[in-house]
Amino acid sequence: MTVVILSITDRSLGRIDTKETGFLLDLRFRSSCFGKKPGFCLDAQFPIPDYQLPKIMKKWQSILLYLGVAYIVLLLGPIAGFDLPKIIGEIIRSPEVLIQQLLVGLVNGALIAIIALGYTMVYGIIELINFAHGDLYMLGAFASLTVFGAFGIEDGAPLAVAIPVMLVALIVCSVFCAGLNMVVEKYAYRPLRNAPRLAPLISAIGVSFIFQNMGLFWGGLKAFIPVMGSNSAAPKSFPDLLPRVDILKALGIQTSIVFTTKDLIVLVVALVLMVLLHVFVQYTRLGKAMRATAQSRDAAKIMGINVDQIIALTFLIGGALAGSAGILVGLYNNTIVFTMGFTAGLRAFTAAVLGGIGNIVGAMLGGVLIGVLSSLSDQYLSSRWTNAWVFGVLVVILAFRPGGLLGENVQEKV
Repeated sequence: MTVVILSITDRSLGRIDTKETGFLLDLRFRSSCFGKKPGFCLDAQFPIPDYQLPKIMKKWQSILLYLGVAYIVLLLGPIAGFDLPKIIGEIIRSPEVLIQQLLVGLVNGALIAIIALGYTMVYGIIELINFAHGDLYMLGAFASLTVFGAFGIEDGAPLAVAIPVMLVALIVCSVFCAGLNMVVEKYAYRPLRNAPRLAPLISAIGVSFIFQNMGLFWGGLKAFIPVMGSNSAAPKSFPDLLPRVDILKALGIQTSIVFTTKDLIVLVVALVLMVLLHVFVQYTRLGKAMRATAQSRDAAKIMGINVDQIIALTFLIGGALAGSAGILVGLYNNTIVFTMGFTAGLRAFTAAVLGGIGNIVGAMLGGVLIGVLSSLSDQYLSSRWTNAWVFGVLVVILAFRPGGLLGENVQEKV
């Protein structure tokens, strides 16, 4: 117990009641009280229980951590393009640029969020970081390009022809990625489910390399798929099929902000997929079984839930989302490459951790934040420092909220 002692000199103290205060009082006549003349000294002891000391120390540690982060940002920020007065001046001079970057970040963040959902669902069920998920999304993009090539769809194809083919491509790449993800779960992850946690993690990294090389091989099949080109490692051109009508100008709004139908379509499709997944997990019978399995696999078995089937369903849904993200990114950026899965997977995993891995809403929020941060960094800081700023923000947030932004606000992992 830590004690703080306070001494008061007074010759007529009167009545002192200590029943409600809990203070320890000691009244004595001393020859000197803090160097003053002789008199009665009242020693009041204020006890601080030991269990409160860690809270006080934690509070001071947080304050010091805030100060340390602020110091590092002010010290190293200018090197990485963080010139606050300059940034504020640019925003004041051209607020439309800020709005434009927020829109771009919102669309890109929605695409990242779709991929992040696969990471967070798998981790919520079996606590496995599926590093192969990003490369699975890349294979989905290659599968959709193969479908477009098979139907002979090229840039500028009429919407009457392009829309049915896009729907077919969406179904094909979703089914392909879902089935491939289930096969990987059954033969690569399920045998290691009760092994030490490092074993399935290494297995996931191995599957990631296999998928990446599958994409490299796929990109070289020019004899069978002419749209792939002759160089297997070169970026592939994706048909530009979505209309680019400027919605704001079409509404008669004269501004430099550009928000096209292409942006709107991608944003709406991504939002619909995320909402459908949230509704499925929260309000359906299978969704409840998934949440029960995430809480306790043993208890779920006792309640009659087929745990293996639920885990396979989780991988199926995650794979379908990865395939959907693959075709959306291809239609939006109009280029794909076999290495795209690594970068997108890394950012999607960051988004899942940022929002609270294992939390679906957190993955959505994290994806949007990563997209907006990246867009703002490209515009106001420096594109070469974008990844550094994104992961720097992640480190700072995890320092104060280790569970992520929404990781502590929900009980379920899925």
